[in-house]
Amino acid sequence: MKFLRIAPALILLATLAACAPVGRIILLPEPGGKSGAVEVKTKAGTAVLSQPYQTASFNQNGDLTSGETNATTVAEQYKLLLSQQPPAVSRFTLRFAEGSRLTNESEVQLEQILAEAAKRPGSEIFVTGHTDSVGTVEANDALSLQRARLIRDSLIKSGFKPELIVAIGRGERELLVPTVDETEEPRNRRAEVVVQ
Repeated sequence: MKFLRIAPALILLATLAACAPVGRIILLPEPGGKSGAVEVKTKAGTAVLSQPYQTASFNQNGDLTSGETNATTVAEQYKLLLSQQPPAVSRFTLRFAEGSRLTNESEVQLEQILAEAAKRPGSEIFVTGHTDSVGTVEANDALSLQRARLIRDSLIKSGFKPELIVAIGRGERELLVPTVDETEEPRNRRAEVVVQ
C-alpha cells in the first residue's frame, strides 16, 4: 500500500479467506472541511480515494474493489475504533512585537498552548518562527529561530520533553501578508505552533 498524502483514514485489516477482503481503507473527512487523499496500491492495481467516505478493499491476491460508505455507517460499524483516534491537530499563531517579545495577547495564548499540550502527553509540538521583511535575510533567519526557540523553551520549562518539541526558523520566506522588502508588517512577526 502506498499513501499519496497523509489524510485521516480508517484502515481495517482482517485475515479471512483468499477471496474475501483482508483490508479496507475508508477516507475520513478532515477537520475544517478539507479533503485529503490516499492512494492504495497493490500488485494487482491502484485506487485513489479523494472524497470523504470513499473506500478501497483488497484481498490476499491484491485485487482492489472501490466503493463508498457514509458517516452514519462508519460511526455505527467502527465506533470502538473511532473512539481510539488521537485528538485533532491544534494550531496556534503567536505574534511578536519588536525582536523576540510576545505581544500581550500572545502571552495569554501561550497559556492556551500549554494547556492544550498538557492534554496530550507524548504528543509532538512543532514551532515555526517567522519575521517581516525588514532586515537582511541572514538576520531574519536568526531572529525567526530565536522566536521559535523562545516558545520551545517556555514549553520545556512547563515540563514537556525537549525531544518532542521541534523549533525552526523560516525568516521572511513565508510571509503571511505579502510585502515588498524592508516593510514592517506586524502580522508577519509570528510563531506558528502545531500540537499533534
